[in-house]
Amino acid sequence: MPIYEYRCNQCKKKMSFLLMRIDQQQTRSCSFCKSPDLTRLFSRFATVRSEESRLGSLADPGSLADLDESDPKSMSRWMKKMGKELGEDAGEDFEAEMDKAVFSENSETDGE
Repeated sequence: MPIYEYRCNQCKKKMSFLLMRIDQQQTRSCSFCKSPDLTRLFSRFATVRSEESRLGSLADPGSLADLDESDPKSMSRWMKKMGKELGEDAGEDFEAEMDKAVFSENSETDGE
């Protein structure tokens, strides 16, 4: 049962429609403003990647090109990316702690 996404050309809102049968033809209208003027969108999708592929993307020198070891914001972005690629749950407070470390580092350098 596919779910199709549309954007209303009048109010610009996005909505989804579930089709129970693929051959089902219905006239659709905006869920918000009731306009029939809709544009079908390409939906995002996920792909399953192997652990080798994920680790390979982290080891790619091109992915490290914008990493500045002396910049806390740059290190924070890289740590968050690494956590997502590894699929590791670093805990609920990981991103908050990374942002806090960046903020405290910036406060110290601004005061000098």
